[in-house]
Amino acid sequence: MGLTAKIRTRDGWAVSHAVVTVTDTTGCQVVRAEADADGAVQDTTALAPGAYTVIVTAVGYAPAASSAIVTASGRAEIGQVTLARQGGTELPPPGPWTIDPAHSSIGAVAQHLGISSVHGRFTDFSGTIEIAPDHVAKSRVEATISAASIDTGNGMRDGHLRSPDFLDVEQYPVITYRSVGVSPAGSDRWTVHGELTMHGVVRPVDLDLAYLGTGADPWGGTRAAFRATTELHREDFAMNYNQVVQAGISAIGTTLKVELDIQAVQGESLPAA
Repeated sequence: MGLTAKIRTRDGWAVSHAVVTVTDTTGCQVVRAEADADGAVQDTTALAPGAYTVIVTAVGYAPAASSAIVTASGRAEIGQVTLARQGGTELPPPGPWTIDPAHSSIGAVAQHLGISSVHGRFTDFSGTIEIAPDHVAKSRVEATISAASIDTGNGMRDGHLRSPDFLDVEQYPVITYRSVGVSPAGSDRWTVHGELTMHGVVRPVDLDLAYLGTGADPWGGTRAAFRATTELHREDFAMNYNQVVQAGISAIGTTLKVELDIQAVQGESLPAA
């Protein structure tokens, strides 16, 4: 009996300081419960059957409201509630932002042997973001990645990925991405249109971008967080290595799922160490 819920951020983290308030049709509060360290809410207060309004609040996050129907069991199973950072429905304040590599990641996932996945990341990169003051579509992002910094946790495999079969880092040491436009794709989602240069080939690549919010950091600065995803095909960048282990199955898949978790610091440079 009672209320159960899980409170999460857009990227899946528990919101441990969330508060869930349940009101009846007259607006009277019948339950107020706090989330635990895992973002879980469990309250044993029995609820009369009927319709209720559930409001979830947490400092730094936009409130979320929904309706719930309690059956004769007296239980209200809210399920997972996702909170967006306060201000996450817009974009960060206008001006320059600098990507912080120490608190960001650029990862890629490829299928291996048709049955599992290999995860890799680039450890050496930099970038800038410019939020346009007049029209968000004019905002820009540029990033530079050292191709040789690929790291999959296996030295032999990393050496192969740096070879002419794949990235050919001796001839093409740098991967670059430059945006050419931004368009809205939802209340807190955007599509970044850009050009990716890799292995000597330039291709248009769109990023599905979620803005996670802005907040102060411990060093006196302001940070913005983003998560972006896209898919790349190796053949589009002239990386045609294809060791077939059995009919129709390659040792390494041709599609790469790219995941970016980005923190950017407001300003034209990172703070001094």
